[in-house]
Amino acid sequence: MAGVACVASSTMEIRQIPGQAELGTVEIHGVGAGDFNPHLWQKGGLNFVPDVRSPIIEPRKSGVFRNIYAPSAVQTEDGWRLFYGAWDGVPTGNDRIYSVTTRDFIDFDDRRIEIEHGEFVHCCNVSAIRLPTGEYRLMCTVYPDSRDQNKPALFTSPDGRYWNGRRAPYPARKADIISIERYPPYPDADINGMNVLLYEDGHYRLYFNNFHDFGKVYRATSEDGKHFRFEGPVLEMGSVVNDVKKLQVAGEVYYLMGLHMNTQKLWYSLSNDGIHFNPARELAANLGDKDRYIVAVGWVVKDQRVLGFLYGAGEVPSLDRNRIFARWLQKKVAFIADDGTRYEPAAALGPDRQIIAVPKDKEVKGDFVVYAEDGSTELLKCAGTLTSGAIFEVAGV
Repeated sequence: MAGVACVASSTMEIRQIPGQAELGTVEIHGVGAGDFNPHLWQKGGLNFVPDVRSPIIEPRKSGVFRNIYAPSAVQTEDGWRLFYGAWDGVPTGNDRIYSVTTRDFIDFDDRRIEIEHGEFVHCCNVSAIRLPTGEYRLMCTVYPDSRDQNKPALFTSPDGRYWNGRRAPYPARKADIISIERYPPYPDADINGMNVLLYEDGHYRLYFNNFHDFGKVYRATSEDGKHFRFEGPVLEMGSVVNDVKKLQVAGEVYYLMGLHMNTQKLWYSLSNDGIHFNPARELAANLGDKDRYIVAVGWVVKDQRVLGFLYGAGEVPSLDRNRIFARWLQKKVAFIADDGTRYEPAAALGPDRQIIAVPKDKEVKGDFVVYAEDGSTELLKCAGTLTSGAIFEVAGV
């Protein structure tokens, strides 16, 4: 294995470890995002790296309706439970709620239907949370209600196997629709894919939009997750709220909101109190035709680390041929060869691995340079050798 000499002043190092990357590449492990850094997010320009699997999750091929798009990831003891709304290779074009489990967003297991559309035509746009007790709560869009509109509906589970008292898949019912008091437009509101659930200090927060009262993101609060009280607007913006996560760093609290508008871009907004959000900044734009129309976004969080985001997107303006894509917030590792050639990350493989394309037929000597999650602040410079198919690890981060 190629030796790597690090600068003496750093506690970090890059070392080659056993294993096989794909020929023509090297893998760099240990590059996942550190604790949430509000200053980087306030500045913008974060180093989000697209996953090499594009998309990261495709619909199953067993059925002829294939449209998978609304991701919501929940941290568990041994990884994550990823919920999503879709026609996941089923015989009919009716949205349902599914889940898969993953330890690392490399491999996925236990793929299954959690909520059937039941009494509705569709049940989709899931916002999932896990309580400190280990119980699950899902806030989803169901259509139609009694006035032919989309409304949020709540599904509760003690263990992720039983929903609203029945073993999965649970058939959604009209009685599952929530109420929002003190918001007069609610009976005729069209709340489609804008039903974000957050739990804090014994209270459920609902962040939502209304297509019949558009241009603002609103918040409501509940003690049981079913009966909410309207609190008012939290952000003036003509985009759809899809996720809000609460993070604590150095005694400070931050709320991170993700938004989309079925276009080529995503946005985010920060708040210190969950009520007053700053003007939104651009999060990302589409990469090509396959993700041209972005229809959903959800953060991937581990403890106080925002590892990246998942998003639903597709090629057609009818928004019915979507897939789930991923981008990961990572430290950037570049390699500068002795002849001046720069080798930079081409893609990621999950949140903690980065891939650099290298020559297949020769070793390249030079320097590794590790940058922070902004992609520009230098953390480490090490001499080393790139060899096709090798795996390296950034250690001591």
